[in-house]
Amino acid sequence: MFRLGTSQVARAGVRNYATLRDIEMRLKSIKNIEKITNTMKIVASTRLNKAQRAMQASRVFHESDKEFFQNTEPEVKEDEKTLLIVISSDKGLCGSIHSQISKAARKRIEELKGNVDIVAIGDKVKAQLSRTHAEKMAMAFSNVGKEEPNFHEVSAIADEIATLGKYENTEIMYNKFVSGVSFEPSKFSVFTADAIEKAPGLSKYELEAENVSEDFAEFSLANSLLTAQAEGYASEISARRNAMDNASKNAGDMINSYSILYNRTRQAVITNELVDIITGASSLD
Repeated sequence: MFRLGTSQVARAGVRNYATLRDIEMRLKSIKNIEKITNTMKIVASTRLNKAQRAMQASRVFHESDKEFFQNTEPEVKEDEKTLLIVISSDKGLCGSIHSQISKAARKRIEELKGNVDIVAIGDKVKAQLSRTHAEKMAMAFSNVGKEEPNFHEVSAIADEIATLGKYENTEIMYNKFVSGVSFEPSKFSVFTADAIEKAPGLSKYELEAENVSEDFAEFSLANSLLTAQAEGYASEISARRNAMDNASKNAGDMINSYSILYNRTRQAVITNELVDIITGASSLD
C-alpha cells in the first residue's frame, strides 16, 4: 500500500485552499457585477417611461412635417451630394444599437456611391464611421444622449449644421423605436427652402408671408433632429435595459455554477483533511 508523504499532503492541502479562495473571490466579484447590472436595469426601466413620453410628443410634430412633404412632393435630386446626418449617443452598455446604425450608414454611403458628407451626432457613431469614412466626416457632436433631447438643444445643433452650406439632399439616419425589445435603423429626408419653393404641390397652401419656405426648412431640420434623437434615445434606453437584464441573468447562472463548484471544492477540502487525520492516526498504530 502506498501512502503520501507529509510534504505531499501539505502541498495538496495548500492547492485546495488556494483554489477555494480563488473560487470565493470570483464568486464575490460576480455577485458585485450582478448588483451593478441589476441597478442599471432598474434605472433604465425608470427612464424608459420618460423617454417614451418625449418620443411620443416629438412624433406629433414630425407627422405634421411628413404630411406637408407628402402634399407638396418636393423633388429629391439623386445626382447631387447628400448630407448624411447619423444619430447615436456617447454611452455604451446597450447591446448592438450603435453598431447597427453605423452598419446601416455604411450601406447607405455605398448606395449613394460615396457622394456624401457625414455629420455624426454622438461619440459612438463618430468613432465607428471614422474608421472607414474619416474623409467624409464634415462635422461631429458629442455630449448628447445623456438625457431626453429638447428643442433648444437640437436647434443649436441645426444652426451648426446650417454653417456647412446648402445641400440639395439631406438625410437623417437614426434608430427607430419599434417596441420595448426591438428597434430598427431608419431614415427620412429633410428638404431645403429651394426644394420646397419648387415643389409642385406647394400651390395647395396659401403663403402670405415672405421667406416662409426658408423658415419652414430651418424649423423642419430642427424638428426632424428632435424626432430622430427622441426615437434614438428611447431605443437606446430600451436596449440598455434589455442588455442589463440579460447580463443579470447570465451573472445569476454563473453564481449558481460557482456556488456548486465552491461547495464541491469545500467538501473535497474537508474530505482531504479527514483523510489526513485518519492517515496520521493509522501511522501511529
